Amino acid sequence: MNKVAIITDSNSGITQAEGTKLGINVLPMPFTIDGQTFYEDINLSQDEFYKKLMTDAEVFTSQPVVGDVSKLWDEVLKEYDEIVHIPMSSGLSGSCQTALMLAGEYDGRVQVVDSQRVSVTQKWDVLDALELSKAGKSAKEIKEILEANKLNASIYITVNTLDYLRKGGRITPAVAILGGMMKIKPILQIQGEKLDTFSKTRTMSKATKIMMEAIKKDIDERLDPEGKGKNVHVCIAYTYDEQPALELKKELEAIYPDSTIICDPLSLSVSCHIGPHALAIAACKKII
Repeated sequence: MNKVAIITDSNSGITQAEGTKLGINVLPMPFTIDGQTFYEDINLSQDEFYKKLMTDAEVFTSQPVVGDVSKLWDEVLKEYDEIVHIPMSSGLSGSCQTALMLAGEYDGRVQVVDSQRVSVTQKWDVLDALELSKAGKSAKEIKEILEANKLNASIYITVNTLDYLRKGGRITPAVAILGGMMKIKPILQIQGEKLDTFSKTRTMSKATKIMMEAIKKDIDERLDPEGKGKNVHVCIAYTYDEQPALELKKELEAIYPDSTIICDPLSLSVSCHIGPHALAIAACKKII
């Protein structure tokens, strides 16, 4: 039986310490902040990132350098026979496509999963891949299983301010100003590779209610119509402020007692586009 290594990137929300504990490698995502290069969870913590972001530093995301990816793969393949590499969604970053092209040079020993997921749903792909590898599945089999399940997921994100969407060019300055005056809280949706506007309201509490109703509808009608939540993972993610996420976690645990609810900070690559005090609810169908 081949030894299969699992590699992901920090967009999964898995920290370097957690990766070490799980026995996986986590590729840190690079950032340019005021002209200086930083790497998530290497020389840039969550607290440091938000301090810079909230003081109007110029923050740009970028892909991992191809040489860094191949160097990591080469090192891992000294110990393992195969690699399953799980990057963030190809619809949100070019790093997946880059990895797919690079994998062509490895004679099938590296399988790149385009699961079209990010953050907590991407994390569940990693955890599932670990269990599948322990069950004796090959890298190719793991890739096929994960990709067959990739559309069985939903994420809803409430943004507290439109400023960071404006800075990232996702909305115009005029829309941001008007939305700010009206105290609009947009609710964004990720299903598959697309990030779309789902709804909008004027308070975070109302936005949270809309997200909960939306995820319940997805679970009941699409993800788990028979089990009504028994066969899905329900997850929460947040930016900067953990307390609202913990309060939401208690509510969801009461609704979905059969689900182990992950509550993680959103990855910094997502956070820089939506800003602090954002909140997300997600669900993905169980594989194992």
